[in-house]
Amino acid sequence: MSIVLRAASADTAPALLLRPWCEGDIPALLAAYRDPVLRQWTRHPLTTTADARGFLRRSRQGWAAQRRFSFAVCEPTGDGERLVAHVLLKEFVPGREHAELGYWTVAGARGRGVAARATVAVTEWAFTRFGAAGLTRLELLHQIDNPASCRVAEKSGFAFQEVLPARPPFPRDGHRHVRHRS
Repeated sequence: MSIVLRAASADTAPALLLRPWCEGDIPALLAAYRDPVLRQWTRHPLTTTADARGFLRRSRQGWAAQRRFSFAVCEPTGDGERLVAHVLLKEFVPGREHAELGYWTVAGARGRGVAARATVAVTEWAFTRFGAAGLTRLELLHQIDNPASCRVAEKSGFAFQEVLPARPPFPRDGHRHVRHRS
């Protein structure tokens, strides 16, 4: 299955193209994971081409199973597109009212509203696509010491819900943010 979303901002920010990951994304994916800030917040860093291919395989399997939807977020350039972020809808189960949303942003795109705009686009897509299957709530989780993720959640319309205690594999307490289908 393939879907293309466009997330445009009313201001001068460039449009974002959200699409499933593809083989040609491997170099940009590996470059993104060389960022120490991204590596700090991820449980499974990608360091080799084999790691990246595994990521792509799991992404394709998630789409095929209709349970996990991983989007490459790109900005158009004069000669193609540039990877700026990743947004993931995970733990979707038909008939269950909630699923989880996650994201990361490449170093050069941080602070420009990319993650928030892409998160809003995937949130709206998820509620439109899966509302009839029972999806009424999306949750966004992050560690308590990640204020940038907290800002993205709030800018994306995810209200702070509660502090969650640390539990493996997460070493620190976290925040749960929630957005309900309107």
